[in-house]
Amino acid sequence: MKKSILIFSLVAFISFAGISQNVVIKKLELVGEKMIVYYDLEDSNPSNEYQLNLYASRVNYAAPLAKVTGDVGGEIKPGVAKKMEWNMREELGGYKGRLSLEIRGRVYVPFAKIQSFDVNKSYKRGKNMELNWKVGSTNPVNIELFKGSQRIQGELNHPNNGTYLMSIPSHVKTGKDYRIKITDAKNSGEAVYTGYFKVAPKVPLMLKVLPVLVVGGVAAVALAGGGSSGDPEIALPPLPAN
Repeated sequence: MKKSILIFSLVAFISFAGISQNVVIKKLELVGEKMIVYYDLEDSNPSNEYQLNLYASRVNYAAPLAKVTGDVGGEIKPGVAKKMEWNMREELGGYKGRLSLEIRGRVYVPFAKIQSFDVNKSYKRGKNMELNWKVGSTNPVNIELFKGSQRIQGELNHPNNGTYLMSIPSHVKTGKDYRIKITDAKNSGEAVYTGYFKVAPKVPLMLKVLPVLVVGGVAAVALAGGGSSGDPEIALPPLPAN
């Protein structure tokens, strides 16, 4: 891709309820095969969040560019010195010519926003865990439990009422790579995740106490670990000769 491509910067303007927000492209920088777009997101309400995407004239602004990373997508907070990195080679191949770029945005209201989920807590197999989220849509949701990329279980078309009691199966493996996915049932592209959390055994260390054996007036108790085969065992004393 030639570095002589002519890029025009555009400004996106968003307004509602008498309050104005501006997305202003401050600088464009061509680094290798990537275009870096520096911008400011100005808003008088710093608690607002935005859905921002980058568009190009090459595809007639029909859809947001896909090969973009950085401050792009949902939940973008207002601020300065933000940037998007667009991989032009991956997106357009060997395209040569003029391009116009545009940032478009809207106030981001997620269909569900997970609240007060403790990723540092260990959740037990065979137990229930409560999941709560802030409702932003009337669409039903799909709620699924994953271990890594493996789907463990879930419920489809659950009412988007902000609460769900997730049951962790007793047969699943323990691990620290579990998380829950909530998807808009009518728009599969809209999904939110909890952070990764740990699933632990129902009883971390189980000791089985065997019956007490009285030998020569001495009580001996055998303890066997309920965990791995490497758990230690206490040997019984030998029986007396008589």
